[in-house]
Amino acid sequence: MPDLRTFISKLDSAGELHRVQTPVSPILEVTEIADRLALSEAPSLSHNAEAFDPGRGGLGGPALLFENIEGCDFPLAINLYGSYHRIETALGCEGAGGGLEAIAARIGSLAKPQPPRSLRELWSKAKEFAPLLRIPPRAVRSGPCQDVVRLVEREEVDLRRLPILKCWPLDGDPAAVECGLTAEESGTAGGGGRYITFAGTHTIHADDRGVAKPPSHNIGMYRSQLVGPTTLAMHWHMHHDGASHWRSWKKIGEPMPIAIVLGGEPCLPYAATAPLPPGISELLMAGFLNGRGIPMVAAKTVPLRVPANAEIVIEGFVRTDAGMIGFDPRTDGELGPGAVFEGPFGDHTGFYSLPDRYPIVEVTAVTHRRDAIYPTTVVGLPPQEDYYLGKATERMFLPLLKTIVHDIDDYHLPRFGCFHNSAFIRIDKAYPLQGRRVMHSIWGAGQMAWTKSIVVVDEGIPVHDENAVIETIMRRCDFRRDIEFVRGPLDILDHSTPSIAAGNKIGFDATKRMRGEETGTVNLDPPVLPDAAQIQIARDAGATLPQPGLGRLAILTVDDETPHAGIKAIEALWSALAEDNHAAEFVIAIDADADPHDLENALFRWLSNADPVRDRVERGARMGFDARRKTPGRDDRGGVPVRDYPPLVSMSPEIVETVDRRWADYGFTGAPVPSRFRETSALPSDHGEDAGE
Repeated sequence: MPDLRTFISKLDSAGELHRVQTPVSPILEVTEIADRLALSEAPSLSHNAEAFDPGRGGLGGPALLFENIEGCDFPLAINLYGSYHRIETALGCEGAGGGLEAIAARIGSLAKPQPPRSLRELWSKAKEFAPLLRIPPRAVRSGPCQDVVRLVEREEVDLRRLPILKCWPLDGDPAAVECGLTAEESGTAGGGGRYITFAGTHTIHADDRGVAKPPSHNIGMYRSQLVGPTTLAMHWHMHHDGASHWRSWKKIGEPMPIAIVLGGEPCLPYAATAPLPPGISELLMAGFLNGRGIPMVAAKTVPLRVPANAEIVIEGFVRTDAGMIGFDPRTDGELGPGAVFEGPFGDHTGFYSLPDRYPIVEVTAVTHRRDAIYPTTVVGLPPQEDYYLGKATERMFLPLLKTIVHDIDDYHLPRFGCFHNSAFIRIDKAYPLQGRRVMHSIWGAGQMAWTKSIVVVDEGIPVHDENAVIETIMRRCDFRRDIEFVRGPLDILDHSTPSIAAGNKIGFDATKRMRGEETGTVNLDPPVLPDAAQIQIARDAGATLPQPGLGRLAILTVDDETPHAGIKAIEALWSALAEDNHAAEFVIAIDADADPHDLENALFRWLSNADPVRDRVERGARMGFDARRKTPGRDDRGGVPVRDYPPLVSMSPEIVETVDRRWADYGFTGAPVPSRFRETSALPSDHGEDAGE
């Protein structure tokens, strides 16, 4: 498809789009509407997706087009990619097209081609590879993205007229998370906590300045905080290409040209998120998915080319006199020039990412179509629109992961892991400790290296069935023998790490045991499962034992603010059990505001709030983790520090009430879809029920 509006029209014709004509505020109201629908049934089921995400192929609600955003000049589209059917439509593989697995098969064929054995096969291979000649980007002289050109030097630009969302109540309010500065002192008050969330950010390395076709041309999907009528703050993680490019321009002391692009070919947002190998351009990936190269036109005020079919392009230069991230105003003095204290921001982890120093973008121009549509997204407690983009990567990049780690048969990124926190891997096991070898291979494989927890299973285990994998862990893993701990880089958004982007990881070898995997104290016998009487004793002692955990997995809620209260609660539970009671051998302590019967949410909190080493306690064959929110100093343990913990994302009661009251105004029929924020914030659960019930 050539552009965003063609995609929207196709969704509209298929009954996948809901139009909202009444005025709606970009401040929180759009978020609450979109969040409710993200949890509801989608208009169309993807039968293709049911094979790798059972029970979720028909979720995600409709796409939304808000035609009247208060105080803004453009309509707003959201949740366009928020179901499997819609992301398949965007990538041209819906229905009989075979779904995401069909694209994976094409990638696999190209990544590992088989040499032809005959002239007929040679001709077939030639036809297979011929389309690759058409996928590089194409330079064009003009494009609809420049129907209207507004220049800052002519005082024609006011970014506040774009329907930029404030997604969550604490967005852009550093004082609300007690980080030492107000929004005014941070330099961000003029933006009101509004963020651009669904734009492709185009940059090049400084070494390629002046090059007509720069090989380093990168597209990343980074958030930008509105700071003022012509200024933004650019947020990127230190390991991303955009940040690397910025450091190259900082090294030579020149501002970095940037283009923030909204819309274009429907494959572009996915390509911007794809974890491509070094040297492979996102534009090539987009051309591959599009079936032909992306037309690119020269920007008006920066030395970059931009997608000609985009809806809106924001051009400018990023200040490079800014200091680096890792700034704490409580200890580090002045913020310095060229930067603001960006954040907080309700992130895809379900928590606010805390403020830090990020560079200012000085905008020079905004170009757009005459009737432009502003695409955006909301991130927060999963699942959101980004869940389906992430699962697309899981499926489509399996062939490439197999070329790096040959042992892998299949893998699954569970929803509770928010993609960087958990991976289930299935292998065809052939030798002792192969599962551990695979863990370490993945911890060294591109962006998979940030994975905090890995579970390895072998043939016969349905790796996409999360309950089945948890049950396999409990049937096979002796926690003295079958768990691996390592230190390494982690996602910058992991607030549980002792240092920013660096901490501990955990791996579970849940494959069948082989001779050679015993230790000096633990033989190859499988763990003993508790009987019903032992489970009842653990339950009487205050534990919740979810069914997939077979009585060995226990969840504790802890309402206690004393130091290490979670560790103490775990030890108290174990003290209430006889030594030969095999219940509650793996315990997760969570805060009292969480539902212990919601296993998915408990696992989400464990992976979000616990460092696998600092927050671990062991007693014999038992292992437990303190997964509560923590406080620096109070919860430091063993000389390992605790950093600031952010709050969970939630919605203000006033907005929840507003959306309830206006539900019919938005054009929806029937009772309002319930808000998840009327109760304790939690993931919608596919799990539940206590063991033995």
